[in-house]
Amino acid sequence: MDSQILLDLANKYQTPLYVYDAHSIIDKYERFKKAFQVKHLKIHFAAKALTNISILKLFKKLGSGLDCVSIQEIKLGLKAGFEPGEIVYTPNGVSIDEYLAAIKLGVKITVDNISILEKLGQAFIDKPTPIFIRVNPHLMAGGNSKISVGHIGSKFGISIHQIPIVSRIIKKYGINIEGIHIHTGSDIIDSDIFERIANLIFSIADEFEDIKSIDFGSGFKVPYKPNDLQTDIEKVGERFSKVFNEYCAKRDRDLVLRFEPGKYLVSESGYFLANVNVVKQTTACTFASINSGFNHLIRPMFYNAHHEIENISNPEGEPKMYSIVGYICETDTFAEDRILNEVREKDVLVFKNAGAYCFSMSSNYNSRLKPAEVLWYKNQDFLIREREEFESLLSHQIMVDLD
Repeated sequence: MDSQILLDLANKYQTPLYVYDAHSIIDKYERFKKAFQVKHLKIHFAAKALTNISILKLFKKLGSGLDCVSIQEIKLGLKAGFEPGEIVYTPNGVSIDEYLAAIKLGVKITVDNISILEKLGQAFIDKPTPIFIRVNPHLMAGGNSKISVGHIGSKFGISIHQIPIVSRIIKKYGINIEGIHIHTGSDIIDSDIFERIANLIFSIADEFEDIKSIDFGSGFKVPYKPNDLQTDIEKVGERFSKVFNEYCAKRDRDLVLRFEPGKYLVSESGYFLANVNVVKQTTACTFASINSGFNHLIRPMFYNAHHEIENISNPEGEPKMYSIVGYICETDTFAEDRILNEVREKDVLVFKNAGAYCFSMSSNYNSRLKPAEVLWYKNQDFLIREREEFESLLSHQIMVDLD
């Protein structure tokens, strides 16, 4: 987005502020869809990346489905206008009660442990409910250990070595396996990894005669800085489509190819705006302290994630080196030794790639208030979440009389 537009929005709505460019989301969705040349393709936006209901409504408008990991996300999706059949529920470690609640709402469910599979078999022995099985392929893939979820030590999925047990449970209870699901991690660059995963999951799918879908999750890497590595989605799509179409021909069945991208679709659409409170020179470095912290954007502290940062209110300033930090009473560093145009008090800094796992992971730590969110669509700005007020902190608290 143009820096002047972002500055105008910062002045209009104040900071800290999240801004999302709808056109970026639309472009990424259409690019993803065109990359895969298969007969039946279904894209389910991973709601956990950005759960604002207006963003969900935008994906509904684009023809996307929804991937949800909690009963609350399912309800948000239904509120946004998704039909139950357009929602896939892919939780981890939830209770049987939450599964039963999801089934009652009519969404597609994914089971990633044998205990729940058996309980669902017992609960629906007279009327089997369609189920996806999430498989752990024992492959290490992803940008770092915190976002790699398909390795042997991961809590996600049923081990490929436990498929014979799954088959026995399915046969015992007459469970209807609608599809196979797999997800190995995020920030995967090498298209060979996706093809290896595909061939592995095909070998597992051969064990299930009546499946209708194969869901490959996501894991596509976006660029975080100029000239950064990223997944070549066209190359992946070309190779993936070829092996998937060959597999469908082998089975003489037109299976549905499903993906659940989140970060890939929204990361680059997001901008986080903050004002500089203090510029502090020490013997070690120069700190630029902003009116925010990891309560609003935790990824740098949590994942060591990189966000490009620019001083958009002083674009002609002399380049200098800064450490950008927050106002939280903890170590709260967004970036160290970054070259920015001279930073002054009250300047507006913009953090890029703030569309995925940023607001959705925000908190009220230090009793700070969550920021507003704005959607930029067709050259208009729409407030899609109001800034919290002090009363927001008290809305669900009960003050007990201790006299």
